[in-house]
Amino acid sequence: MTDSSSQTHSGFVAIVGKPNVGKSTLLNSFLGTKVAPTSPRPQTTRRGVRGIHSTSDRQIVFVDTPGVHKPKDALGKYMNHEVHSALADVDAVVWVVDLRHPPTDEDRLVANQVRDLPKPLFVVGNKTDAAKYPDEAMGLYTALLEGRTGETGETMLSAQNNPNAVAALREQLLAALPENPFFFPQGAASDQSREMWAAEIIREEAMKKLRDELPYAVATRVNSWTEREDGLQRIEGEIIVEKNAHKGMVIGAGGKQLREIGQAARKQLEVFLNHKVYLGLEVIVIPNWREDEEALRELGYE
Repeated sequence: MTDSSSQTHSGFVAIVGKPNVGKSTLLNSFLGTKVAPTSPRPQTTRRGVRGIHSTSDRQIVFVDTPGVHKPKDALGKYMNHEVHSALADVDAVVWVVDLRHPPTDEDRLVANQVRDLPKPLFVVGNKTDAAKYPDEAMGLYTALLEGRTGETGETMLSAQNNPNAVAALREQLLAALPENPFFFPQGAASDQSREMWAAEIIREEAMKKLRDELPYAVATRVNSWTEREDGLQRIEGEIIVEKNAHKGMVIGAGGKQLREIGQAARKQLEVFLNHKVYLGLEVIVIPNWREDEEALRELGYE
């Protein structure tokens, strides 16, 4: 921790919602940099990624959580547990909803979790730029909080296309923070190691390229990261699948699919690192890793 000061305010803010409503996009927009993976597929986020925004005297630690859903395996149970743990130990909550659609059963699961929390709740109606009836949809979501007595705010925006609205919401969150010393150094953007961050970039690109259910059977990890004297970043990573048949699908005919995943991930890494990157990828099989608690721990889901 940094030195304590009676004039500093800091705290944790959880970003929650069902899968694929734009939670990670909102987090990255809050920070002005990419710390969380995003893709059109639901359940891209699997662990509580923390992103940090600091001013001279205030610091928000955002906790991007997996989408709340009905779990089908041990990985899904872990993801829902991440949400429950985040809500138990934060100072405010941002509930993101998709204004293009009315509430679903998954939205009701989220509402049940946040309705009675004795902490400020901000309902964020996302994707207003693509919604036909945003006001009506927002009314249906806020109706799920009937009976709530805690402080509640509402805002509608597009996390991807409304930087001014995102900044205004961030100011509201900064104002709601309790008096505390900073939890992280002022220049920090995330609590992830560089290896975890790079592994998530690789997994994001794999999820974009792969079809059907295969993306959900894929995990990634970075095993080594070295820097040459000329600045080249040499990163060696693995894409983990559950079956030998999946391995062939990830590699593709003549290695084409794996090359495309690697090239897309390398481009992202080079942009954010501002260095040339050599990215070596290998595909390995860990049978049924999503149901194997030891394998989940080895892959960082614990």
